[in-house]
Amino acid sequence: MCAKASMEEFEALLNESFEMDTPDEGSVVKGKVIAIEAGQAIIDVGYKMEGRVELKEFANPGEQPDISVGDTVEVFLRQVENSRGEAVISREMARREEAWDRLEKAYADDARVEGAIFGRVKGGFTVDLGGAVAFLPGSQVDVRPVRDAGPLMGLKQPFQILKMDRRRGNIVVSRRAILEESRAEQRAEVIGNLTEGQAVDGVVKNITEYGAFVDLGGVDGLLHVTDMAWRRVNHPSEILAIGETVKVQVIKINKETHRISLGMKQLQEDPWDLVAGKYPLESVHAGRVTNITDYGAFVELEPGVEGLVHVSEMSWTKKNVHPGKIVSTSQEVEVMVLEIDQAKRRVSLGLKQTMRNPWEVFAETHPEGTHVEGEVKNITEFGLFIGLDGEIDGMVHLSDLSWDERGEEAIQNYRKGDIVQAVVSETDIEKERISLSIKALGGDKFQEAVGGTKRGSIVTVEVTAIEDGGIEVEYEGMKSFIRRSDLSRDRAEQRPERFSVGDKVDVRVTNVDAKTRRLGLSIKAREIAEEKEAVEQFGSSASGASLGDILGAALKRDE
Repeated sequence: MCAKASMEEFEALLNESFEMDTPDEGSVVKGKVIAIEAGQAIIDVGYKMEGRVELKEFANPGEQPDISVGDTVEVFLRQVENSRGEAVISREMARREEAWDRLEKAYADDARVEGAIFGRVKGGFTVDLGGAVAFLPGSQVDVRPVRDAGPLMGLKQPFQILKMDRRRGNIVVSRRAILEESRAEQRAEVIGNLTEGQAVDGVVKNITEYGAFVDLGGVDGLLHVTDMAWRRVNHPSEILAIGETVKVQVIKINKETHRISLGMKQLQEDPWDLVAGKYPLESVHAGRVTNITDYGAFVELEPGVEGLVHVSEMSWTKKNVHPGKIVSTSQEVEVMVLEIDQAKRRVSLGLKQTMRNPWEVFAETHPEGTHVEGEVKNITEFGLFIGLDGEIDGMVHLSDLSWDERGEEAIQNYRKGDIVQAVVSETDIEKERISLSIKALGGDKFQEAVGGTKRGSIVTVEVTAIEDGGIEVEYEGMKSFIRRSDLSRDRAEQRPERFSVGDKVDVRVTNVDAKTRRLGLSIKAREIAEEKEAVEQFGSSASGASLGDILGAALKRDE
């Protein structure tokens, strides 16, 4: 009877065990910690199964394991039974599965998740999101590059999931998105309390070439370099330092982009309000060269007031020279106010106007006819340029080089660097030109020689050369040529060879050409004139006297 009862109980228990479903491998099951030994927790997961889990799987990054005997925990069943008859379980995998479910829901709801940065990897950091490991790119750590992430390690903080792929096990998160969102809220609040024209205190956070960023208490504003001072500021670091507290004025607020433009000079008195009264036209003032460009130099008359000396107003004589060859940065100079444009805040200045016009000075000290000496600076196809006092040049035209040679021939006698003398023939102050003459140094030999000689005069010349076409003669140092046809009224006597070098011959002046500097001479014209005169005095065709009688009477008179 007792044996029959035991068999029935055993059969009932066996059937019960068959009816119980063994959990599937790869699922999460609940278990109870029954012991902790050798760095492992022994967990009873039911179904007559026990497994072991390393204690470190119960610890969050950077923390000690939080597990005790009797605790109920969820574990991941990897294998129902191994070679030792134990279940293969994992707390970490269970946490990961749980985390993925939670994270997928948060990703779908665009909600924040909490995690802690616990390691560095190439390009960023690893973040524990309560069982799932995510990647935090370096660019997503903060709104600005972070040099030292040490203070952020192990600290629980919110993150935004940017991308996740459960199949591949990839999660990308951002801390920057959380900060930007918080910052945007803070900016909106601060901007809402600001008004254009308001003066506020701020702290310089960053300095760039074009300006400085000033923290106004949670929101940054840009203080452009041109709004720092009325004077020229080459770099913001000249007047600002990082961490310095400054008072600025809100110039403009862009409600859409939340950008704030700030200014410091707007809180100072504008020096341009007094410019017209302090700097009347044609007044001379001392200034300092602050900047040099290709087209001129900027001169500071006082802090905040600069004027431009255009390259054309820098020197009377240096026309095609870079301004940097005339003045240098920081040089103190005297300038004249030429023009003021109050609307455009521009002052036109002149440097050369503070010095006398060198052409005026030259005209006063070197009237026409004055002898000058200078170096040949340049030789051109139309003449020589001679360096004169006052760094100015005078020009000797080809036609003023020589009395005897053509200009093209005479200019071959000169080289750059030669020291020559000349006579001032004209000074044009308006056109800034000085005309010189070299040939005028010895006077005009032609005029001296023929000054009293008129057309029809009889002069005595000396034969200097015999040629086939005529003879060369000289009169008062001036050469002339008598053609064969002008040697005699008698054709038979028109022979050059009948004359000898050194012969003295009376000739008649037929032409005086001052332009070509030529004297026209003729023996034939003299003979014809003498014959005409004899006829008029001693006879005529009506008297019946022959030409021989008339000429004989004329000769007797001459004797």
